[in-house]
Amino acid sequence: MPRLLSVNVGLPCDIAWRGETVRTAIWKEPVQGRRMVRRPNIDGDGQGDLAGHGGEQRAVFVYQMESYHYWERQLGRNDFVFGQFGENFTVDGLPDEEVCIGDQYRIGSALFEVTQPRVTCYRVGIRMNEPQMPALLVSHRKPGFYLRVLQEGEVAAGDEIVKVADGPERMTVAEIDGMLYLAGHSREQLERALRLPALSPGWKTSFQALLEQVLTGDTAGGNPGLAPASSPPPAWPGFRPLQVSHMERESRSVLSLVLVPADKHPLVAALPGQFVVLRLQPKPDAPPLLRNYSLSDAPGADHYRVSVKQEANGAASTYVHHQVHVGDVLEVSAPRGNFTFRQGLSPVVLLSAGVGRPRYWPCCMPSLPRHRHGKSGGCSEHVTATNTPLRRSHAAASRSCPQPQLHPLQQARPPGSTRSGLRRPWTPQCDGARGDRRAAQGGLLSVWTIRVPARSDQRPGCLGRHHGPCTHRAFRSGCIQHTRRG
Repeated sequence: MPRLLSVNVGLPCDIAWRGETVRTAIWKEPVQGRRMVRRPNIDGDGQGDLAGHGGEQRAVFVYQMESYHYWERQLGRNDFVFGQFGENFTVDGLPDEEVCIGDQYRIGSALFEVTQPRVTCYRVGIRMNEPQMPALLVSHRKPGFYLRVLQEGEVAAGDEIVKVADGPERMTVAEIDGMLYLAGHSREQLERALRLPALSPGWKTSFQALLEQVLTGDTAGGNPGLAPASSPPPAWPGFRPLQVSHMERESRSVLSLVLVPADKHPLVAALPGQFVVLRLQPKPDAPPLLRNYSLSDAPGADHYRVSVKQEANGAASTYVHHQVHVGDVLEVSAPRGNFTFRQGLSPVVLLSAGVGRPRYWPCCMPSLPRHRHGKSGGCSEHVTATNTPLRRSHAAASRSCPQPQLHPLQQARPPGSTRSGLRRPWTPQCDGARGDRRAAQGGLLSVWTIRVPARSDQRPGCLGRHHGPCTHRAFRSGCIQHTRRG
């Protein structure tokens, strides 16, 4: 018979981590005696990040003693205590490979229902002093799970856990977790998951996005189920007719289109970094082609601008380059995408190359003067309306700040300049025979986002002098905290 071994609670607090302050309630302590469990959470418990934890769908987090023993062997540790993984209930039994979404359990006088696997975040790595812990929990298929409170009541360590109902579809916690985070989910699995009445709405939204990707066959955008729900919903459903008002040949292989409303109704300004979907019809008797294109101009409500690179054997890009003309009407979705620029006080440097640049240039435009700089050192993918090239690397630097007038962007100048925001611009280089120029033109260094630590001998937002070549090995060693390929 499964049994409740420990009831653990904790309230949010601020901790210092890597020079920053993080608010978290990952530290849970065992409590003695009986404790009331209510629909939001257990008495005396709280969450630091309500966007990812807590609420009625995630009132109680459960982790198994079997998993404790597993991680002790894997990590070579023997210092674990109850609440080590941030769980509210430490239990004997209830493995993720057997517990199903929708299963109902009575513990003490309370009744619970399984709603979803745990969504791991970096805070569990802080608690475990193991930065890779979030990824390990997923790859080793030991996430733990959340419970919804169907009937409030009291629980205590030692209570038996009695199963009172089976969830429909019999989909286990481990299976549901793997469908979102690992490869190999099928259409049938996704449809079954969407039929689970107990599954949390957030997970259903993720699986719906994955199902739409399977149905359309579009896998170029990665895993849409993992996109954070941080942007507003699309301004209009489906597609809307927009007219091509202007076309500009940026290079031998890149063409930019300016799209304006065909019905004269204003557009909705996109968030910096968002994209639109074009539904193209090269042949009347063939299925339409759906392609995502990043917006490559400053956000505005009067027009959208996209830049399309001619790809070898690319049906959509060939159609745009050779059959679309000024005055044509195209079907365009509302701007969407969650990888967007947010104002803040931390300095940020965006590095990109080739046609991968347009998506990130609008992130800098709110703080940049509108003027065109000279061409860069030999690269043909000159695709943005305003450019700040740093030789082959095509780097632009901007301080993200809620009051840009207090920290004006300083234009990046050629190497050796001391007036530039980048004291000495540098060119990324690659290991191996490709060389930095081919890597930049090929998109291998499409974009790097670097959090620049403050130093006493620098102005805020400036990079210090770079000593030696910056290689992929240097990137991997920790110079860059977050990367995303364009």
